Amino acid sequence: MKPVKQAAAAASGGDKYDIRPEQSVELLKELHILTRDGKLNQDSRRKLKQVYHLFNFIEPLLKDVQADHPDVSLVDHGAGKSYLGFILYDLFFKANAPQGTIYGIETRQELVERSTELAARCGFPGMRFLNLSVADSITSNALPAQIDIVTALHACNTATDDAIRFALEKKAKHIVLVPCCQAEVASVLRKNKQQALKSPLAEIWRHPIHTREFGSQITNVLRCLQLEAHGYHVTVTELVGWEHSMKNELIVASYKNLPRKKPAERLNAVLAELGLEEMHERFYTA
Repeated sequence: MKPVKQAAAAASGGDKYDIRPEQSVELLKELHILTRDGKLNQDSRRKLKQVYHLFNFIEPLLKDVQADHPDVSLVDHGAGKSYLGFILYDLFFKANAPQGTIYGIETRQELVERSTELAARCGFPGMRFLNLSVADSITSNALPAQIDIVTALHACNTATDDAIRFALEKKAKHIVLVPCCQAEVASVLRKNKQQALKSPLAEIWRHPIHTREFGSQITNVLRCLQLEAHGYHVTVTELVGWEHSMKNELIVASYKNLPRKKPAERLNAVLAELGLEEMHERFYTA
């Protein structure tokens, strides 16, 4: 599929802005981001903005890996319809890393088949799609022993933690996460609430809605500490404006072989302070 230089002018009634000049319009139509007549609706504009914004974070990581070796490998967990994978391949891999490979991990077989067919139609030979859970992908022989970049965009509940475990097992150089809903920590907070209420800090999560929100917040704090305890440098920011998504936290981790002792101690201290000791196995350190 050839990029169409005038794509932006054709889309959404003449807004000249949303679609990158080098982007294949035909691909966006296949992904149903654009209508058949080249227009964007509000939902697809929001989706495209998120993926493009994420691309801005991932492109420098791809270039960093490429400086070391040309056959860049990226695994996208919870790929869904693989919007991110296809746009990454179209905007970067196709021209800059033709020896590279993107693996889309997805549990819904029909989406795996649809993405495989689309990659063939687009002439994207470096795209692979596997019908696996994030947890099963850790031990699957269908994936190489080492992966350069791991992404997980809105992987629900513990799937983000499984993606982190996958990345650590595969010695990923870079990890990009946009966590979604997470109930596991909140359920443990709820279970141990009576014991925790001896501390005034427990007022932070005494009410059910606060338990849910605080559980989600502390989950991401623990994830960041876990990554730091494995030698990664971690940056946390927002993906796009809150008007686009309430699940908006972007965690980018790059392996720098940093000191591990202090973040490991802090992680364990947080677990102990909040009565979450039983989650040591989930948030394990090096």
